[in-house]
Amino acid sequence: MSAAMESVQCFGRKKTAVAVTYCKRGRGLIKINGCPIELVEPEILRYKAFEPILLLGRQRFANVDMRIRVRGGGFTSQIYAIRQSIAKALVAFFQKYVDEQSKKEIKDILLRVWLEERWSSNLASNVLHRIGTLVVT
Repeated sequence: MSAAMESVQCFGRKKTAVAVTYCKRGRGLIKINGCPIELVEPEILRYKAFEPILLLGRQRFANVDMRIRVRGGGFTSQIYAIRQSIAKALVAFFQKYVDEQSKKEIKDILLRVWLEERWSSNLASNVLHRIGTLVVT
């Protein structure tokens, strides 16, 4: 199969924001609505968009180009949709064109970190709720 044909397309959603990522073999370029990912606005949320890259390492993204289109929702929802679509596109690309073992490693890293993040925020919320209940009564 030629290099031009090796591509996947995945989407990420958060509320009403939808990000579609087109991932193909390339030089490691990642663009969001035509702009490099390094220029994502708002700046305070930039690291959330970078999260899959920071977790997995830049070397996994060195041989793929990603073009991301995002629409709908607010700034925060768009960033979370971008983050999800980048992760899903890389997993799909590795599954289809690299190997199953690499895909499994990537998926395990992302799931472990994001599930821990979700679990810890729920735990903190539950603890604060119970403390608030104890203080109020």
